[in-house]
Amino acid sequence: MAIFDYQHQPFTDFTKPENVKKYEAGLKTVSAYLNETYPLIINGERVKTEHTVQSLNPSNHKEVIGTIHQAGIKEVDLAMESALKAFETWKKVSPKVRADVLFKAAGILKRRRFEFSALMTKEAGKPFPEADADTAEAIDFLEYYGRQMLELQEVDKKILSRKDLERNEYKYIPLGVGAIISPWNFPLAILTGMSSAAIVSGNAILLKPAETTQVIAYKYVEVLEEAGLPKGVVNFVPGRGSIIGDHIVNHPKIRFISFTGSKEVGCRIYENAAKVQPGQIWLKRVIAEMGGKDAIIVDEDYDINEAADILLGSAFGFSGQKCSACSRAIIHEKIYDKLVEKLAEKVKRLNVGDPEKVDTFMGPVNDHKSFKSINDYIEIGKKEGRLIAGGNSDDSKGYFIEPTIIVDLDPHARIMQEEIFGPVLAVTKVKDFNEAIKVANNTDFGLTGAVLSKNRMHLEQAREEFHVGNLYFNRKCTGAIVGYQPFGGFNMSGTDSKAGGPEYLILHLQGKTITEQF
Repeated sequence: MAIFDYQHQPFTDFTKPENVKKYEAGLKTVSAYLNETYPLIINGERVKTEHTVQSLNPSNHKEVIGTIHQAGIKEVDLAMESALKAFETWKKVSPKVRADVLFKAAGILKRRRFEFSALMTKEAGKPFPEADADTAEAIDFLEYYGRQMLELQEVDKKILSRKDLERNEYKYIPLGVGAIISPWNFPLAILTGMSSAAIVSGNAILLKPAETTQVIAYKYVEVLEEAGLPKGVVNFVPGRGSIIGDHIVNHPKIRFISFTGSKEVGCRIYENAAKVQPGQIWLKRVIAEMGGKDAIIVDEDYDINEAADILLGSAFGFSGQKCSACSRAIIHEKIYDKLVEKLAEKVKRLNVGDPEKVDTFMGPVNDHKSFKSINDYIEIGKKEGRLIAGGNSDDSKGYFIEPTIIVDLDPHARIMQEEIFGPVLAVTKVKDFNEAIKVANNTDFGLTGAVLSKNRMHLEQAREEFHVGNLYFNRKCTGAIVGYQPFGGFNMSGTDSKAGGPEYLILHLQGKTITEQF
């Protein structure tokens, strides 16, 4: 068997009744352990604290998913001690053994796939296909990074050069203890990708998940334990960023910070990590992915019906709460009016409601904070452009907002420039393709984008001039596959790291050259 025999985990076909039944069984499994209490995990020990938070179902905020103990400064310091101690032994463990832990964890997730997906439906509000894709991506990260580690081990074995009686070697060694600060929108996939890359590289970590999806994170750590990960390599320290966030980032023994989240928090982490603290003997490394304001350009020659489907799927999948979601449509003036009319017609067919039903396309937004922020942007958009769909919301039971489309916008309008992270599509008209490229690049971000065009020269122009980390032609701008479409953006979208790509593990390692003269 070749070392690099990685293949993407197929998505579940929910047109098959047997798969729907498996998912519904997963929901029953999750319902059986709702409202349990979850401690911290430090050095493999369950630790309770004086402070807890409740994780609520965003589709039904009266339903408690779980109660989670929260770390304070004292617990973070204990976790750091545990991680430092575990690192001294874990860094010496064979890369093959570390990779095997990931492969075993992938096997466990495959076996419990419908349970984990159902838990995301409950705790994150993800409809069946979105949750299933999240779990599949988590499995992909484990399989891919395990194989990548084996590839790097082969690099370690190679002698760079021989000169007379001299031997020169090059090898990768782990960095140390890292902080993994993961988001709520891909509560299993991104959490798994960030943490597994760090630990398979030989590092130990403090894992701080997003506040609204901490039960998912706890269950994932249990999977790692079952897979054979030694105590202390991963320390589960959920807590408020305002209480423990700066302390973790500023700690002199933290060697690297891996963060996925907002531009504002990412920039704060980047700034704080750059300051050398007393007792710190290295420059901290920051791996950050900070979102986007992603655009799809629709050229004058593209099929209007197909373009509408691509735009709606990109904009409103998981309620627009993907950093890769299309939040801007840039449409050629020759087809603008017809495509706007088609969008208004088709968006009405999207089924919005309870994500526990298989036919639901779009569920709730994350929490009350997101609900308020998105509604505020909708009000701004109504003043900046013309509302043609949506605009209504209801938080009486869950945090539901209609898929909303606002057209006739100036490219510099706020809702064309600022990240909303919700089901709001901003639409503008351009006179030609050159202007479309200019508008597409006119943001602080550079994560994903797409071009819908039958003109080969326009596609080639976009290939060179559309400045995003993930560029798609004639398809959605969401749904990057680990190993096939390494993911990460430019400018304020992050630090140019590409998750699920061949260089990602190296960000968690440092090179060492060894020369021996005989």
